[in-house]
Amino acid sequence: MNLHEYQGKELLNSFGVRIQRGIVAQTADEAVEAAKKLTEETGTGWHVIKAQVHAGGRGKGGGVKLAKNLDEVKDLAGQIIGMNLVTPQTSAEGKKVHQVLVAEDVYYPGDNEPEEYYMSVLLNRGSGKNMIMYSTEGGMDIEEVAEKTPHLIFTEEIDPALGLLPFQARRVAFNLGLSGAAFKEMTKFVSSLYTAYVKSDASLFEINPVLKTSDDKIMAVDSKVTLDANALYRHKDLAELRDKREENPIEVEAGELGLNYVDLDGNVGCMVNGAGLAMATMDLIKQAGGEPANFLDVGGTADAARVEAAFKIILKDPNVKAILINIFGGIVRCDRVAQGVIDAYKNMGNINVPIIVRLQGTNADIAKDLIDNSGLDVLSATEFQEAADKVQEVLS
Repeated sequence: MNLHEYQGKELLNSFGVRIQRGIVAQTADEAVEAAKKLTEETGTGWHVIKAQVHAGGRGKGGGVKLAKNLDEVKDLAGQIIGMNLVTPQTSAEGKKVHQVLVAEDVYYPGDNEPEEYYMSVLLNRGSGKNMIMYSTEGGMDIEEVAEKTPHLIFTEEIDPALGLLPFQARRVAFNLGLSGAAFKEMTKFVSSLYTAYVKSDASLFEINPVLKTSDDKIMAVDSKVTLDANALYRHKDLAELRDKREENPIEVEAGELGLNYVDLDGNVGCMVNGAGLAMATMDLIKQAGGEPANFLDVGGTADAARVEAAFKIILKDPNVKAILINIFGGIVRCDRVAQGVIDAYKNMGNINVPIIVRLQGTNADIAKDLIDNSGLDVLSATEFQEAADKVQEVLS
């Protein structure tokens, strides 16, 4: 589950991570009031107006602006709120901005020049250890840094059983070229950041940039936080931070129905039980000359109600030209699935795309007879290749 920047910063701050302070606003007038409050609390005269959407590269799309007075705060907030923000990480249509973060200006003059760093905490699946990835090249796309200057990317692997050791936090600060007060600040920042990552059951913390201010303070100026959805039962307060407006509405609806669904860009809808079989089915569709329109795992209880719900979800995509149902009857009998398909088809009555059903496993022969004798416009198959041929046939 992704968090907005302001939510991520609040989470970090609760674990002692210094952040760029800000107040979220839903309207231009609220943005002005937020700016006034920040000025009273921090003394800042300039404010940064940031679009709050679940996508990176907001600045490139015009979603991050600097306001030098209250009139500019109102004007810029009014421009950003309600816009469809297009970034390198959104679709061509972009994402609608419902709120902005009015943040303090932290690039103030002082004895030293501000410096920006990159830092993230994530799981290294290869080693089975947590990892802090960091670089002196903050404010840039880390992919670009990795491609052009890979020697400027450092990693620190952490054994989950031991946790972050003090010498590791010091090594991060040393590799970033820090000394004195900034060195001490960075070691505290890294330690608090790692604690927040572990205690919140996150799968990713990305701070870009981490800022060393002109007076040697270390703070998070941005935050991208992804929480492990499987652990949210332990964090009821964090689960409430979910913003469904930022998610694909069809995927949200499918989740509420207990279906594992991911929307894709193809033309053949998939209804499968089991993630591995779903991936193989997507390969099958590609080999048949089609493109998968979705990943949909109905699980082990493919009864009529569940199959009907899956049909409705798939058919919400106007690009779907055919549906391939590929079920392995291990836990659930194939004849039960076949009857579910038939009942769902009759209940809906308005399915106007070809349907290919491949059932293998317990009572597969009975299931094929049920489909073949149903009188419905449904094609049955028993082998992978046969299913692929029928997909190719209905698409041609």
